[in-house]
Parts: sequence; C-alpha cells; structure tokens
Amino acid sequence: MTEQIKKLVSSTFKMHGLTLRSEASRCLVDMLIPLSNEVRDEWIGRMVEAVLKQSLTSSTVEQNHIQTAAQDCFHLEADSSDITLSVISAFEVPRFTYNQERKKFISNNMLRVPPPKLYPDAKAKAELFKDRYTLIQQRTARHDLFTPPPIGSLPSDQGNRFTLRPVEWLLGTNVQVGDVIVLGMITQIKEGKFHLEDPTGVVELNLSKTKYQPGLFTENCFVLAEGWYEDNLFHVTGMGFPPPEPSKASRAYYGNINFFGGPSNVSVKSSAKLRALEEQDQNAMFVFVSDVWLDQIKVMNKLSKMLAGFADFPPTAFVFCGEFTSTPYGTHHARNVREHMKQLAELISEFPLIMQKTTFIFVPGLRDPGLGTLLPRPPIPYWVAEPLEKTIPHVVFATNPCRIQYCSQEIVVFREDIVSKMCRNCFHFPDTGDIPTNFVKTLVSQAHLSPLPLHVAPVYWSYDNALWIYPLPDLVVCADKHDAYTVTQNDCTFINPGSFPRKDFIFKAYYPATRSVEDSQIPNE
Repeated sequence: MTEQIKKLVSSTFKMHGLTLRSEASRCLVDMLIPLSNEVRDEWIGRMVEAVLKQSLTSSTVEQNHIQTAAQDCFHLEADSSDITLSVISAFEVPRFTYNQERKKFISNNMLRVPPPKLYPDAKAKAELFKDRYTLIQQRTARHDLFTPPPIGSLPSDQGNRFTLRPVEWLLGTNVQVGDVIVLGMITQIKEGKFHLEDPTGVVELNLSKTKYQPGLFTENCFVLAEGWYEDNLFHVTGMGFPPPEPSKASRAYYGNINFFGGPSNVSVKSSAKLRALEEQDQNAMFVFVSDVWLDQIKVMNKLSKMLAGFADFPPTAFVFCGEFTSTPYGTHHARNVREHMKQLAELISEFPLIMQKTTFIFVPGLRDPGLGTLLPRPPIPYWVAEPLEKTIPHVVFATNPCRIQYCSQEIVVFREDIVSKMCRNCFHFPDTGDIPTNFVKTLVSQAHLSPLPLHVAPVYWSYDNALWIYPLPDLVVCADKHDAYTVTQNDCTFINPGSFPRKDFIFKAYYPATRSVEDSQIPNE
C-alpha cells in the first residue's frame, strides 16, 4: 500500500513539473496512509496546489514545503467549511496568468505582478485582448478536435482531427493553401473590411461565401475560421465559435485552483462538507428580481406582497438588480434613491423573520448613483445605501457584475441589457434558434459576459477578468429587459428574471439543492 501511494504522489507531482525529495515524499505518504482512496486523491491535489502557491526557488520540493502546505490545507478546511454564503466584489476576483511552458494558470500574486490600476497605461488594453485570446486558445487546443492522435493509433481510431494555425502561418505562405483553421478575433481595422487578428498578426477576410454556425457574431468575438488563403486574403468558407468546456473538464485539468474568488484559498467545489450542507438544506432559495423601481408605488406594493408571501419561509437571499428608479432625477438622483431605500428598509422591517434569516443583495444598474458607464461597476455609494445598511442586519451592496458563493455553488450576477446590445452589433444574425439560446451559446464559447467592442460596452482594462466566466459557474444571472428565459448549456444554467415592472412583475427563484429554476409572478388583484 505504501509503495502504491508513493508512486501516485510522485507521478502527480511530476505532472505539475515538481520533484519530491525522499524525506518530503515520506512525510506526505505518512499523512495520506490513514485516508480512503477517494479522499486521498483529493488531498494530493490540494497539496500540489498548496505547494505551487509557495515561492519555490526550484522545481525540487523539500520537506518543509510539504509541512507548510499541510498546515495551509488543514487551516483552509477548518476555515472555509463554515462559510456558506459569500458575496465577492468584481474588484477582488483573483487574477491569473497562463504559463505556456507549464500549461497552467499561475496566480499573479505568486508572479509578484503589481496590483491593477483603475486607469492604467495603453499597454493594458492590448493585454486585455491577449489574455482573452490565451484563455480561449488553451481551452481550444486541448479539445478532442485539435489534439494530435495517440502515437501508434490506427487511422480508424483517430477520427476527424484538425490543426490550428496562427495568422502568421498564413502571412508566411507564398502559395495558395486550403483547408486552414485559424483561431482569432474579428476586428474591423478599416471600415467595411473585416480582419482576423491574433497575437501573431492580422489578415483580411473575405466573408462573401461564409457559412455560419449558430450564435451572435459581433466584433471582438473570437472565432474559428475555416477556408483558404491566397494573395493576402483569407477566404472564409465556415465560421463558428471555439468549443466550450464544462466546468468539470476545466477543474479536472487545473485541480483545486480558486478562479472564482472568495474567502477560500482553493475551489469550494473540493469541499465535501459544503456539498453535504448544500444537499441537506432543501429549502435554500435565491430570489432574483430585476428593475426594482423603488419610486413606483405599484412596484412597492408588489414587493410588499412578495415579502408577505415569503414571510413564513424566508429565502436564503433576495438579489435585487437595478435600476432602482424608473427615471433619472438629475442632480437630485442620489438623494431620491436614498429616500426610496429608506422606504424599502421600513417595508422589510415589517417582516421580522425575513430580516433575521435573509440576506439582501443589491446589484446596481448603469443609471444608478455612482460611477455607472464602465464595467465592472462599483457598488451604490454608502451615503445612498445608508438607510438600508443601518436597518437591515444582512445586506450587501455589490458590484456589477458580482459573484455569489453558496456552499459549493458558484453564481454570477450581471445587470446589463446585453442581449439587445449584442443583437444590434451583430455582423451576422443567426438564421435558426431563438435569441436566448444563441446568446447563451456565444457567452459560453467566449467565456466572457460582454464580448463586445469596447466603444459599445466599455470596461476597465485592468479588471476585464471580472467579466470572465471560466471555469463555467453553476448559475449565471443576466438581468436584462429582454424577455425572461432559462437556458442550460455545458452544465451551466443561464437565466434572465425579466424586468419586474415591465413584464407583469415576474421574477425567478433558484433552488441550489436541486439546481432548479422556478418562474414566478406576483398576481394582479
């Protein structure tokens, strides 16, 4: 048994480019012997991640590295197991850099990268698109369609496999080449002429005879373009999105890295205790409401009915998305929103059980008080939120987008009319399928909440990673004035609760224990 564990430990560390000293190996094997096979595999993965987070001067792992990693893992297990609900700011999302040699994401803290700035120099804009490309390229390159067949396999077992070519490979050819597939970003460097761009170069496209796969194709989207190249022109015969990857596949490849953020140093997906708590609480529920217009009497009356309906069975959280007024009030906008927040606090106070057990999360819209034109958007300022902060014990004014960790589940909430923006900026609109399905396919493939040109959907360059959805979370809430929908792709559920006042007071309820979504509505009298 000891020899088997030793071989498993040694091979696992070698896969990550690490070599164990004999005393370090013995130390780790002694820790793992009492554990069952399933738990043992999980802990080996944790130990590898903990060692990688240390400042190693070489690839050799000493005994003190193993002891430090063990302390971190045990401390983490004790701390993170009790945290069932956490709201994560977009400005606190972990930042990683992909290492091409090691084929791994490495934390920027380990690389000692300086903290991001809100207004950096122009280099950060180029890094934004380079990082998006790298994220998608590493995922695409290991897909079954693009991985080379095993050595010695028969032609009948190899299936349809393709080779990804960079743009510079096209630019370096002097003869016509056909059946080429290139991964790149669609740009319009010259008005009316589309180009395909990657870190190696730019090539002009001929899209006159292109057949498109389903999805919403906009500028700045990353696509797989297939066709033939001649005379500095890439004639595209087929265009589709890069293949998506389920969360389980991403985590199987990268282990327990916490891409999502929150108090835990490793992914909460690895916590058996949190999974057990999640499954036990069958009554846990998140209620998502969008366009909570507090200045409308009818909206406040409907909110009162909603709270009364949940009075005896309080949900885990109410997630209220802006805008929080039906119209901007100019110079008095912030003061008016503050007054309406005070009225909402008085309304919630009428339901003591909800006040005691429910967390209220407020996600601002772009027209709410504060800095509202760029993403990610900071929370509503404290002066405006103060009446609720002082009255309601469990209230969080979050960023837009924000992330919610509940037990072992990961939820992303994004308030933006992104569907209409993407439809308006499509250079090719899909011929088949409904809009929500095509929209979700686009976001999953792009691993991004807003794959649009920056002049259409501006973002803070250094915080673009806050809009990444990789690995895919369990639930993505795109609060939009578009019709409500629920679409599941690659084990990730996308929902739009719909506009509360515009769509006859509809909202969505999500049950984490069963991962089910329920369409709800406040009935008319």
